[in-house]
Amino acid sequence: MNLLLNTPPLNVYEHMALDETMVKTRPAEVSLRFFHWGAATAVTYGYAQPYKDVQRILPPNFPGIMTRRPTGGGVVFHKDDLTFSLVFQHPGKPADIYRQLHAQIVRSLTMVGEKGISLEGSVEKDAYRPSQNHLANACFVNPVENDVLAADGHKILGGALRRFGTTVLYQGSLQIPGARTVPLLKQAVIEAVRVFLAVDLKPCAVETPVLQAACTLAQTCYQTVAWKEKF
Repeated sequence: MNLLLNTPPLNVYEHMALDETMVKTRPAEVSLRFFHWGAATAVTYGYAQPYKDVQRILPPNFPGIMTRRPTGGGVVFHKDDLTFSLVFQHPGKPADIYRQLHAQIVRSLTMVGEKGISLEGSVEKDAYRPSQNHLANACFVNPVENDVLAADGHKILGGALRRFGTTVLYQGSLQIPGARTVPLLKQAVIEAVRVFLAVDLKPCAVETPVLQAACTLAQTCYQTVAWKEKF
């Protein structure tokens, strides 16, 4: 069954843990989930980013909570973005997945009045490094190939993925002002996923045992110092 999952409000640790739990419990199914944030401000950073380098780019007295993602990418500030994750099977290379999925999202955003383009062409290898000059890569400061840009050239969508065997976990952030409160933007992402994977998605609440397992994983992994300062 292919699922469009509804979740209760969760903090950043629980969101990361739930994505990993979905990979482990439903690896052969497609599941799309929009984050229902329980905290106003949160930061996630890529799996390979050095913790000390991440700290250096945070504002003084940062009031939010943060954790390392199970996927790659740069530092993402989750303030009012539309954050979503997608679990699915795909044999393609990561670059192909980004290009195909983001191209569909661009088409869907255009249909609802947002103008964006996929960033094409070659990108300097340095853009993909998790850290440069002891500063972590800020995801929405340094666009890379196949990110989605607004008409004025600034980045509005980035994603990071990771393979678990043949299962792919993609985590994305749509950074349009007020994106969480605009139903058309969520619908655009849903439509893009439907076309990209040629599936229908059945609205469904996350099962209680899955949610409980995710909360346990959040406590034992994602909110621990050992995970946050892993590198």
